[in-house]
Amino acid sequence: MSSILDRLDAACRAVFEDMGYPAQIAGVRESDRPDIAPFQCNGAMAAAGIAKKRGEKVNPREIAARAVAVLEGNSDIAKIEIAGPGFINLHPSLNLLNQQAADIAADKLTGLNTVIEPKTIMVDYGGANVAKPMHVGHLRSAVIGEAIKRLLRVQGHKVIGDVHLGDWGLQMGHLITELQDEQPDLVYFDPEIKDGYPSDPPVTMDDLARLYPQASGKAKADKARMKRSREATAELQSGRPGYRALLDHFIDVSVAALKVGYGNLGVEFDLWKGEACVDPLIPDMIEDLKSKGITEEDEGALIIRVEEEGEKKDVPPVMLLASSGAVLYHTTDLATLVDRKTDPDPDLILYVVDQRQALHFEQVFRAAVKAGWYERDQLLHLGFGTMNGKDGKPFKTRDGGVLRLEDLLEIMNDAAGKRLEEGGIGADFPAEERNEIARQVGLAALKFADLQNQRLTNYVFDAERFTAFEGKTGPYLLYAAVRIKSILRKAHDMGVTAGAITLTDPAEQQLVLSLDSFDRAVKAASEKYAPHLICDHVYRLAQSFSRFYTDCPILAGDTPDDVKASRLALAETTLRQLELGLHILGIDAPERM
Repeated sequence: MSSILDRLDAACRAVFEDMGYPAQIAGVRESDRPDIAPFQCNGAMAAAGIAKKRGEKVNPREIAARAVAVLEGNSDIAKIEIAGPGFINLHPSLNLLNQQAADIAADKLTGLNTVIEPKTIMVDYGGANVAKPMHVGHLRSAVIGEAIKRLLRVQGHKVIGDVHLGDWGLQMGHLITELQDEQPDLVYFDPEIKDGYPSDPPVTMDDLARLYPQASGKAKADKARMKRSREATAELQSGRPGYRALLDHFIDVSVAALKVGYGNLGVEFDLWKGEACVDPLIPDMIEDLKSKGITEEDEGALIIRVEEEGEKKDVPPVMLLASSGAVLYHTTDLATLVDRKTDPDPDLILYVVDQRQALHFEQVFRAAVKAGWYERDQLLHLGFGTMNGKDGKPFKTRDGGVLRLEDLLEIMNDAAGKRLEEGGIGADFPAEERNEIARQVGLAALKFADLQNQRLTNYVFDAERFTAFEGKTGPYLLYAAVRIKSILRKAHDMGVTAGAITLTDPAEQQLVLSLDSFDRAVKAASEKYAPHLICDHVYRLAQSFSRFYTDCPILAGDTPDDVKASRLALAETTLRQLELGLHILGIDAPERM
């Protein structure tokens, strides 16, 4: 479906091309002054520059006047005028607005175009660790990654989300040895037993959450204790059956807890793979890299140099094997790329990981390209900033600890519940429904507050501000959706049904223009991997509907039946698009408030 802007853009480009100028200079865009006109074309200024180089003496307004003289005959344009040095302001015709409104209302995706050539895209986000409870540091990766996954899916791409668990390394050695100290008679610690291990895990998630920091603290204070953990890690990675069986239990218990934690955020993964999954691939991968002549030994370590000639920044080499022979994060991330090349062999892999890991991914990507596995444009790190406390530092608890994610969600639930109570919202609803609405409002507030920021921007956590029902907030958008649902229920009770859209009021026309910008917002957001552009769109759409609702009575007794039907169709269409936009952001609206 072509948008109104697309049609005006094509008309302007054709006119400038007929005048002897490159079509691309005459692109139409949304106006810098929407109070004057919704669209503008600045091609006359660029055309005057081209004319000057040709030795022609002509000013931008003269060029604009020639273009306007032709465009005035276009039936898609109601009004066209020249402003300033040669800006062309454009107003679409009422017929075009009516037709576009009907097309958007009839379209399953309310004006969103799917891609012609869908890609297979993998999104690596989440990055939670086995045996560790989810905390506030996991929020942004989960929320941003989920939004990007949904954004690309709604365009028609095949998108696979992978949590990429941290389930390998010293932390496993800590867990194994601490569990052995507490339960030394467990069968897993008998080196003579190779199989037949119990199917039920010997630990709960609470046990793991206790054992890890307990062991880590001991190991930091005692070199002998640290040595035991390192030896256990080495035995695990060498394939000791009992330790491998314990690792499987640790992973199963952790994944069950993580699915609950991520589920509370409205985040779902297609794959629950981790570093342990690719460990068997590492020996062959190392041999492959050696055979390609891109590895070298450096003080006993095996490395790949990835610096590029002439670059100013210092990019350290990729460390494949430490001098002790141990594998490192570079190694497992490269093995993960080998695994993904085998299946699903994606066209693109996106890593939604803290911006502070940018150098790590630059090193890994360069090594993968050097190995010939991927092209450089197939691997992209989508970094993000931090959620900070009011002190400007990454958000912590009052005692300086890392806040658990479940505690953060409880803070948001409480703040949302307080807002609902203060506003008398849902006061007569059953307690269970009020609690669920508070949960939805709190989650929407948290997610929208995160996603409305440009991805790399840091922001300050403020539950009171996030849960406000006024301004650019998640609760404001939920209220807009709920209000439309209420109108539709009332219309159903009155026997009023949606009909043909005929625009009669400027607020209706502005609402259609907002609806018409959805596809542009989705395209821009997907090209830049920028969910904040979807936030901008749904907020503008909600504002436009609010003005429409104020200026254009939908179900009032003195509203003519055909106008009721038309305005009801606009309300229905707005709700569908608003909910689709919120879905991309991972936000669900309640049925009522």
